[in-house]
Amino acid sequence: MLHSDRPTSDAAAWWLLAAMLAACLAAAWGLGFRVDAPRAVPPAAGVALLATGALVGRRRGKPRLAAGSTAFLQMTLFTLLGVVLAYALAARAGALWDARLAAADRALGFDWPAVFAAADRAPVALWIGGLAYHSLTLQMVTCIVAMSAYAQFDRLRVAVAAAILSGFVTILVSWWTPAMGNVFDPAAFRHLWPSIAWLEQAMIAGLRDGTWRTLDLTQLMGIVSFPSYHATLPVILSWAQRDTPGWRYVAPVWAGVTIIATPLFGGHYGVDVLAGLALAPAALAIAPRLVRAGPRGRIALAPVRDLAQVTGVGNDHAIR
Repeated sequence: MLHSDRPTSDAAAWWLLAAMLAACLAAAWGLGFRVDAPRAVPPAAGVALLATGALVGRRRGKPRLAAGSTAFLQMTLFTLLGVVLAYALAARAGALWDARLAAADRALGFDWPAVFAAADRAPVALWIGGLAYHSLTLQMVTCIVAMSAYAQFDRLRVAVAAAILSGFVTILVSWWTPAMGNVFDPAAFRHLWPSIAWLEQAMIAGLRDGTWRTLDLTQLMGIVSFPSYHATLPVILSWAQRDTPGWRYVAPVWAGVTIIATPLFGGHYGVDVLAGLALAPAALAIAPRLVRAGPRGRIALAPVRDLAQVTGVGNDHAIR
C-alpha cells in the first residue's frame, strides 16, 4: 500500500530494463545469435509507436495516454529483452533439472498422469483453462488500459515494476535450474492440448547444442520452466486491479483459472507454479519502494505487511 505523498516514478522500471539489456548483451556475447531483420520491423514499429504515444501524452498534458503508453512500452521491451535473455542463458545453461523437479513434485504428492487423464475427460474445462492460460497477454493489456482509464497511475507503476522485477528474477533463476518441462505426449490423449513445453522441445535442444541461433522477434516464446511466470504475473495483475471498477472481481477469478491451467498448458511442474506464486508477493513488497524512493534513496513507503495485503485478499485497501 502506498502511504507517501511523493509522486511515483517510471525510473525504477527503466533501470530494471537497462539491467536486463546489459545482462542480455553479456549472455548473448559470442554465441552467434542473429536477428531476422525483416521480422524485426513490426516489433520495432510497435515500440516506436508506443514511445510516440508516451511523448505526446506528456507534452499535451494527457496523463492517461502518457501512463498507458509508457506502461505498454515498458512491458513490450521487457518481453523482447526477457525472451532473448532467456534464450541466451538457456544456451549457456548446464545439466537439466527435470529429474529433480519431477522428484520434488512426487514428494509433494503431484500425480501428473492421473491429473492428465482426469483433464482429458473434461473437454469443457480444458477449453476454459486453455483460454485462460493463453490470455495472459490480454490480461496485461486489459490491466494497463483499465488502470490508465481510471487514472490509477501510482498503482500501475508499481504493477509494471513488480512484473519486470519478478520476470527478471524468473529468467535468472531459470539459468541455474534449466528444464525441458513437465512434458507429456498429446497423442496419448483425446482432448488434451499440446503444452508449450511439448512444442518447444526442439527449440530448447537447439539453443543448448548451438543449432538454434536466429531470433525471430515476431515469434518469441517463453521457455522458462522454473519458476513459472504464468503463476506470478496473474497475481500481480489482479492485485493491481483490485479497486478498478468492473475488474476487481473478474481479474482474480481469471487469474486463479490461469494459474490452475498452467501445469497443463505450459507444461510446468507443480513446484514451478509454487515458486512462481512465491515470487509475486516478494515483488509486490519491493516494487513500491522502487517507484517511490525519497531524497538520497530513503524509502518513502510503509512496508507491505503480509500476503493478504499484497494479494488484496481480506484487505480492501491493498493494491494489486
